[in-house]
Amino acid sequence: MSTASPRSGLVVGVLAAAGIVVSLMQTLIVPLIADLPRLLNTSAANASWAITATLLAGAVATPVVGRLGDLYGKRRLLLISALLLAAGSVVCAPADSLTPMVIGRALQGVGMGVIPLGISIMRDVLPPQRLGSAMALMSSSLGVGGALGLPASALVAQHADWHVLFWAAAVLGVLVAVAVFLVVPESPAGATGRFDVVGAIGLSAGLVLLLLPVSKGGDWGWTSGTTLGMFAASAVVLLLWGWWELRTASPLVDLRTSSRRQVLLTNLASVVVGFAMYAMSLITPQLLQLPEATGYGLGQSMVAAGLWMAPGGLVMMAVSPLAARLSAGRGPKISLFTGAVVIACGYVLALGLSGSPWGILFYSAVISAGIGFAYAAMPALIMTAVPRSETAAANGLNSLMRAIGTSTSSAVIGVVLANMTMKLGPVVLPSEEGFRTGFVIGGGVAVLAALIVLLIPGRRAAATAGTASEIGSPRIEEPLPGSRAS
Repeated sequence: MSTASPRSGLVVGVLAAAGIVVSLMQTLIVPLIADLPRLLNTSAANASWAITATLLAGAVATPVVGRLGDLYGKRRLLLISALLLAAGSVVCAPADSLTPMVIGRALQGVGMGVIPLGISIMRDVLPPQRLGSAMALMSSSLGVGGALGLPASALVAQHADWHVLFWAAAVLGVLVAVAVFLVVPESPAGATGRFDVVGAIGLSAGLVLLLLPVSKGGDWGWTSGTTLGMFAASAVVLLLWGWWELRTASPLVDLRTSSRRQVLLTNLASVVVGFAMYAMSLITPQLLQLPEATGYGLGQSMVAAGLWMAPGGLVMMAVSPLAARLSAGRGPKISLFTGAVVIACGYVLALGLSGSPWGILFYSAVISAGIGFAYAAMPALIMTAVPRSETAAANGLNSLMRAIGTSTSSAVIGVVLANMTMKLGPVVLPSEEGFRTGFVIGGGVAVLAALIVLLIPGRRAAATAGTASEIGSPRIEEPLPGSRAS
């Protein structure tokens, strides 16, 4: 077991900074979306691949990188992920056409594995008394980077050549890699066995076939042969992948562990919380930036909209120690339930407060606080139920579940706003009723998350199940320090 070290705080700081830099990559391109067709000399449909490539690469890479980290060293894979992020930024930086931009953005997507790897390293190298707050801070880094990245990238895009965004991202990626190399120790724990190449190919194919029509269905048509065919193919491939994983000696994802009630329900809750989180991210910037002539738009610039939303990320960081204390005192299940309820309350507030920037700041801060509680609890719930040798893969799978939630949210909210519209002169815009419907959906999904969390075993039941699993399977190791039964 780890002992206290004066470097513990520095390790946590470097890992959290790495998480913030990775999440910055998600919002880096947002201010450029409308101009991408012109900047890359292509159509709007083709330009959207600069977004889709990152989504697909991140979804595929996260569980794969997690398993590689368990087998060959989490610090080593963390370094590789940071360097790939920097390399992707270097590819994008001089790009003036679609192909290098898509390649670079895909390489940036691979860097999404940094957050689950970082959380897993924390379990291995930090003393028990630091672990809860450190994991909460690492989880909140996703929201902090996203919130701060939007106004920062908008400012750069507005006042400098857009290529500067990617050169800056490359520098940040290199700095993260250097900091990890100098500060973060290698984890002492490691899995045994070989890397499951067949499983990695099968999961990658299944995820691409699932997420590609989710992200492109609006362009292709939700009832088109291509969309429905890819959904059907994803179901077949993922079923075959599951059959293989249950029969191979060293699976990419241990489905028996993942099917335990605590892990399964936490992952399901992660999908739903990811949906609720992203609904706000889709609706709020549009409300802020739509012209005041609509009667409900607030006429803010991209930079101003980003600044109104930025406090939400800071709120996530501020509540992370509160979430850690609640998890330590009452269990991470209570923290996750609290987060889901707070998110639902935030969406209720949104129905009455979306008419002013200050109202939007308030409800988005409430929703962000709920997300902070929820995201801080998920890694603790996962790691109390899986062997130490599988923590990176298990956290990678949990991150994948959140990504599936955000992708589904993008598709659903996009359909709602595309079909509930109004005309302002010759321009068709999402209607106020469309935005209100989006708020209702976000709040309803948060309530669903709370109901799912109620089904997760409490600490006493989880500890009993863990003891029984250890008797039946020598691979299961001790639960996360600090998660003893009440």
